[in-house]
Amino acid sequence: MQLLLIRHALPVRRERVEGPADPELSEAGHAQVQHLARYLASEPLTALYSSPLRRAKQTAAPLAQERDLPLQVLDGLAEFDRGSASYIPAEELKAANGQQWKDLLAGRHDHEGFAGADHFRALVLASMEDIITSNEGGVVAVVCHAGVIGSYLAHILGITLVGPSFFAPNYTSISRVMASRKGNRSLFTMNETSHLRGTGLPTGLYD
Repeated sequence: MQLLLIRHALPVRRERVEGPADPELSEAGHAQVQHLARYLASEPLTALYSSPLRRAKQTAAPLAQERDLPLQVLDGLAEFDRGSASYIPAEELKAANGQQWKDLLAGRHDHEGFAGADHFRALVLASMEDIITSNEGGVVAVVCHAGVIGSYLAHILGITLVGPSFFAPNYTSISRVMASRKGNRSLFTMNETSHLRGTGLPTGLYD
């Protein structure tokens, strides 16, 4: 079967709110989603999953509607910062080059509800394997987050992580994983973003 790991579109910046920030998509993010949906129009999708966070569900919703697929939400696909009262896109943190950016690069996190890197990665791995087991022979889109995608791909590639990821998936990027019945997991493509080329929309950390 084939997994299409899709990072959510660009969300708004949200700081110092009561409870988790859980931001919605920005105007540019909604435009990114429309390009993503057109790009995936010919993909023979058989199932669609999403993180429970708003930015992922809003990215997945047009796909669910256009492809007439139920959107299945899995808690284990949430990002490591799900409990944080602030959300600042990584490219803004990088531009400011402050302590939050340095902490992110070093893998240091102080978010409510974040139990640690090992726990986070175990949840991600279990969720992905549950999806694979439940969709034998299918083509499944999984809309989630940079840390989730990075953690799972690092597991497949045998990379030991210091921070939450080893690369920065672009917004609405697609990374394809082939999963065999024998338990083999292989990375087929990584960080596809051709649907955003020439649109003038931001793509992420390394625009």
